[in-house]
Amino acid sequence: MSRLELLDGRTVQDFVVAPAAVLMLGKSDCEACARWTEELEAFLEQSQDWPDVRFGKLLLDQGGLIAFKRANPWLAELDALPMNVIYQGGERRSTYPGAGASRLENRLRQILRPS
Repeated sequence: MSRLELLDGRTVQDFVVAPAAVLMLGKSDCEACARWTEELEAFLEQSQDWPDVRFGKLLLDQGGLIAFKRANPWLAELDALPMNVIYQGGERRSTYPGAGASRLENRLRQILRPS
C-alpha cells in the first residue's frame, strides 16, 4: 500500500490538519506532476524516515474542491505545477514548486526538525 494518499474534496481538509502533512498539488494532464508522483512514491516506499508525516496528492482539476479552493485563495495564483505544501498542525508552513525527494527532505528537516 502506498503512503501517498489520493485526496479529494471530502478528504483534503482532514489531511491538512494532521500534525504534519505534505500535500502535492497537480493536475491530471500535467506530465511533470506524474513524474513527481512516481518519484515521491518510490521515495516513500524506500524511506523509513518521516513515519509521522502524511503524504497526499490532490488533483486541482477534479470536481468537488470548491470549499478547499475558497479556503485557500492563494491557489488561484499558482503558476507552476507540481506544487508542494508542507503543513504542520493545520498551518501552511512551506509552499514550493517542482519535484525532488532531496528538496522535500531538506524542507522537512528545516520545518519539522529545526536545530
